[in-house]
Amino acid sequence: MKTTDFTRINNDINGNPRYVCDFIEFLTEAEQNDFKTYTLSEKYAIALSRAKTIGGKKFHNKQYGGGIVFQSYNIEDDVRKFNELMKNITT
Repeated sequence: MKTTDFTRINNDINGNPRYVCDFIEFLTEAEQNDFKTYTLSEKYAIALSRAKTIGGKKFHNKQYGGGIVFQSYNIEDDVRKFNELMKNITT
């Protein structure tokens, strides 16, 4: 089962905790290595679409290019949702 590293970043303007991960985490290994079928922009769109199903949003920041951000008080639950999502995609 695939898991990802969520990196804690500064709180949002309302003080809610946020975590970010690289968009590559939301792609299957085949999608990551397929350089002929998908452009980088298309890969990011696929990953963002998947991340949105579990509460992810595009991270607009230079500090973490290509990131997907999650606002969460329960990151363990988000990791569980991520694992379920990726398991369903790869099977």
